Parts: sequence; structure tokens; C-alpha cells
Amino acid sequence: MTPSLEELSAELVLHTGRLVRAVTRLTAGGVDVPMASLRLLSQVDELEPVTIGALATADRCSQPTMSAGVQNLCERGWARKQPNPADARSSLVSLTPAGRSVLTDARRERAAVVADRFRAVSGHDEQDLATAVAVLRDLLDQTDTSTSPTRHNRGAS
Repeated sequence: MTPSLEELSAELVLHTGRLVRAVTRLTAGGVDVPMASLRLLSQVDELEPVTIGALATADRCSQPTMSAGVQNLCERGWARKQPNPADARSSLVSLTPAGRSVLTDARRERAAVVADRFRAVSGHDEQDLATAVAVLRDLLDQTDTSTSPTRHNRGAS
């Protein structure tokens, strides 16, 4: 019996989460950046320029928690806050060149882990991987355009 769309969707969510965690474990000794900082860098990259409130909503955390995370990125020189021209009470957060470089290095390191794992799996070729990437991209683009009007389609980690 062929699994249903719902069953396959549940497996996709399960296995993508496991893949991300496995890649994270295998790159633990590389780019020396806490995972929470990398996740936040990725969110800023995806949504920038973005308010702290919008980041908190995207991460499902409190605004004070997100403010502390953004402050940490700013102190490291990886992000900057600028006045929000649409709302003087808030700031817009964006990556600095240093923050973008840290994120690029981390993504490159994780991509190498995935490529190594892919090469070790027999029975799949680059076209299979290209199809998987296209499907995931389409799913994310559909989700992002329906839930996040500020998305700039940069491609998150």
C-alpha cells in the first residue's frame, strides 16, 4: 500500500529535522558559533530588514528574549540595528558583512557534510538531490509567501 500524502509529509518533517540535527552534530568542531546564534543569523538573513518583534514572532519567543539575542549579534559585529523609518519606536535589524560571512562559512561547512553523506549513499545521483532541493524550495516558497509578507527569498539555512 502506498503511503498517503499526510504520512509522507509527516516523514518529510521527521527526516528533515533529523538531517539538520545530524549535520549540526557533525559540524560541532568547525565554525565556532553557537547554534542559537546561527539560527538567528539565518532568520535575519531570510527576513531582513526586520524588526525585533517580527523576529520574535518568527522564532516563537518573547520580545525580550529576541532583544537579547539580537544584542548578542550586534555586540559580536554580526548584525546592526537601524531606526525604523516606518515606526520610530522600533529598529530594523540586518546582517553586517561579518555576520553574512559567518553565516556563509557555517552553511558551506554544513553543505560539505551533506555532500559527504550523499556521496556515501548508493543508488542516488545528483538529479535525485536536485529534485529534493526543488521540492523543498517550492514548499518553502509557498509557505513563506502565504505567511510572511516581508520575505526576500534569500534561502535560509
